[in-house]
Amino acid sequence: MMVLPQLLIAHFIGDFFVQPTSWVRAKEERKLTAWQLYVHSVLHGGLAWLLVFEIGFWKWAIVVAVVHFLIDALKLLFQNENSKRSWFFIDQLLHLISLYLIWLWYSEPVLVFPANGWLVITLLLFLTNPCSFTIKTFINKWGPFTGDTIDGSLQSAGKYIGIFERLFVFAFVVTGNWQGIAFLITAKSVFRFGDLKEAKDRKLTEYILIGTLASFGLAMLAGSIYLRFKKVIITE
Repeated sequence: MMVLPQLLIAHFIGDFFVQPTSWVRAKEERKLTAWQLYVHSVLHGGLAWLLVFEIGFWKWAIVVAVVHFLIDALKLLFQNENSKRSWFFIDQLLHLISLYLIWLWYSEPVLVFPANGWLVITLLLFLTNPCSFTIKTFINKWGPFTGDTIDGSLQSAGKYIGIFERLFVFAFVVTGNWQGIAFLITAKSVFRFGDLKEAKDRKLTEYILIGTLASFGLAMLAGSIYLRFKKVIITE
């Protein structure tokens, strides 16, 4: 049974798509007394069970929910305002490791990735909100800006531009059109040149460059993972 992609998709959906910002704030404020923490964990287990689409997986869905709760509780108890950024990456790494271990325990596979549409869905989903939030968390350390807009730009425009550029880069990589990535970088540089020239701000330039490199790097990594594992068959 090919379960790992479904578990990853359930995690991405549960953490980055259906979890409201108000839930995140409530958990940070009330920690273990926040009902949102428990609903969030149960939701992860339910999503895993739904996507695996196997009745007998309910026991493992409970394991997913309990482990997710424990990892989130650990983060809430130990993080503070200065360590939120670090704990975000620790939290996500622990979640991914736990899902991988649950998959190994459940399936006992020989190889690592299945060769079907689930791999594509997993990678494409990863390149949307999960990547956006990860990059935002990563570069906020240096960002001289606050809020969702910069210099009057459209609300969340940067987020959606980043999503589209990562999807384009992924498509270029998996189809072998690497020159398309060069064209995309050139086009983005031309459009950004006016902003950077007008701003005359080295911080802005470096901030945009770090974000762009991180975005392109993750997209190329996803494309490389697809090319590496698209023909791999799992034997159980």
